[in-house]
Amino acid sequence: MADALVQPDDPWAPTVLRSLGWSDAELAELAGLRARVETLPATAARALLSLRLSILTEETTSPVRQELDLFRMAVERGSRPVGVARDLGVSATKVPPWKRPELGDWINNRAPEFDEILFWKLDRFVRRISDLHMMIEWCKEYEKTLAAKNDPIDLSTEFGQFMVTIIAGMARIEAANTGVRVESLWQFARSAQRWVIGKPVYGYRTTDNEDGTRKLEVDPAKARVLRWVSKAITRKKRPRSLYWCCKVLNRAGVLPAKKGEWSSGNLKAILINPALMGYRVYRPKGHKQGKPPLISYDTNGQPIRLAEGIFTPDEFKLMQAVLEERAHKGAKTQGKRTPFLGIIKCGTCGRNYYDTMKRWTLKTGEVKRASRLRCSSFVNGGACGAPTFDDPQKVYQQVKVTVLEEIGDYEVVYRKYARGSEQLARKGELEASIQHYMRGLEPGGVFRVSGFIEKQAVETLTALGNELSQIDPESIEDRWIYESRGVTYRQHWEAEGTDQMEEDLRRSAITFVLHNGYAELNIPEDVKERLVIRKDFFDRRV
Repeated sequence: MADALVQPDDPWAPTVLRSLGWSDAELAELAGLRARVETLPATAARALLSLRLSILTEETTSPVRQELDLFRMAVERGSRPVGVARDLGVSATKVPPWKRPELGDWINNRAPEFDEILFWKLDRFVRRISDLHMMIEWCKEYEKTLAAKNDPIDLSTEFGQFMVTIIAGMARIEAANTGVRVESLWQFARSAQRWVIGKPVYGYRTTDNEDGTRKLEVDPAKARVLRWVSKAITRKKRPRSLYWCCKVLNRAGVLPAKKGEWSSGNLKAILINPALMGYRVYRPKGHKQGKPPLISYDTNGQPIRLAEGIFTPDEFKLMQAVLEERAHKGAKTQGKRTPFLGIIKCGTCGRNYYDTMKRWTLKTGEVKRASRLRCSSFVNGGACGAPTFDDPQKVYQQVKVTVLEEIGDYEVVYRKYARGSEQLARKGELEASIQHYMRGLEPGGVFRVSGFIEKQAVETLTALGNELSQIDPESIEDRWIYESRGVTYRQHWEAEGTDQMEEDLRRSAITFVLHNGYAELNIPEDVKERLVIRKDFFDRRV
């Protein structure tokens, strides 16, 4: 029932590995290791190999070396490799193990399939001490082991866990040092009179100097776009909104620097950037999202200018005053939450519907406001022709009614991790007892004395055999089990409220699509599997 990623049947098939850059010599060594794996007992620990690199280039050879080393390590430990999580181009500082594309899927959905996680070095696995502590706690609860090829890690002892914490601290220091080096480069770039690093703001481009350095210059076509927008929003007679400007640009096929279309948000982010005056700018650590970057100054206290300005300081100042005034006017409606966001979709373009505020002024001067439900294409400046709904509450109610009619009577199912250790121990006890009674009932055995003793031995042996036959072979292995608590989703949502309904609908990928004149509820075929409530071990605060 898990939403697992698509995995190859054999992650070490030669065709798969050749596509990943494995050489013939490496494939030959792996084949020898796999032959040794075949000789391991059925009770051997199952090993998951975890690979990670922050930066992946065509010259990268480390993933192959890591994987081969880990396979060799597993065989030497007497473990059977059952899978590999290849997370290449993923930062350990930014992305914890349980959120990585492949390793995260194994941890969250495929935990019953392995007993230990092997990794090349601790800093290949985690760089934050808090992430390491979380993984240690997860291993304790799910009875898993962590082990590294090149670090002394053993989670079976308290001292081993202490050593893991110390090593993680060193890895964190190394990551911090890397950050210092990068920050040092940016510090130099802030004070340099030439272009050193980074991506220029929309309206500029970089070119090469004769000496091999790079310089910043105005991109004429993009600069014309920005000057046109500035004139449209700052003119005294009938000033235009950013929404109107985006609508015109999108219809004209003038696209922003990033993929997609113009929106009021990405256009404003460009217009508030002081780099449009040709200045060097930077964002200090902790700089709030949505705030303009800061101007860099030289030792004389003068702004560092890298190129000709698209706008003069006076033009830029006027544009900021207009944008700030409009931001204050719309501040009262900011933070408004749209119910069923991501669930109510447009049948024309497939985008989300948003609950927006409509304002108008009466002849008396009184300002009226009312909510309306609109496709996000309106907000982004490229209306798709989808209908607007002046009574959003009516739509929200229709979503609830339709959902309850279709899936309200489904039972709420919870996923639970079940260990096979207890049943496995009982199975061993039963088999040992059965062997004892069978030997005792053989000719000359202690129970082969006829009468009451032999009769009781036979009855006991029969009872033990019956109990052994009742043990499900799957129950002796770690597995996910799914339990119903006798509650329907109708009852669940009545008790937990609309917020819980929204969360469940998003998780199950159910959408309510609005067309011109009608609406439809789209339910995935595997909706019951998607609706299963899974405990998120990592949804905690360390």
